[in-house]
Amino acid sequence: MRTSEVARQTQVNVQTLRYYERRGLLPEPRRTPSGYRTYTPDAVRVVRFVKHAQRLGFTLDDIKDLLSLAEGGLNSCDEARALARARLAELQQRIEQLAAMRDALDRLTATCDRHPAKPDCPILHDIETAAATTSTAAD
Repeated sequence: MRTSEVARQTQVNVQTLRYYERRGLLPEPRRTPSGYRTYTPDAVRVVRFVKHAQRLGFTLDDIKDLLSLAEGGLNSCDEARALARARLAELQQRIEQLAAMRDALDRLTATCDRHPAKPDCPILHDIETAAATTSTAAD
């Protein structure tokens, strides 16, 4: 199967396939005498696996490990579960960070709503104050 066909079936571009090869997610395909890459039909399954795992938040390094685990082994389920739990913990931390950002923006916009004619914008003032504080702490 040629590169363009794998790309079409998996809805990724050709550069993505080559990147997956370089990262070791896809085995290096055979080449025709004229130099074209030819993939096995299994390449479609692998790329779909990678894309779905990415949508779940797994990194490409994680996905490489998951692909190895998918080939079998006694502890494959335990190891896959450990990777998933690590991603879940990181996702929970990110959700908490996003919630804190949402709450801060909500407070700032509420301040603007209460004082719409105020000459100094509370949002800009807050960002400027935080930037100055961060700059001072970093120095």
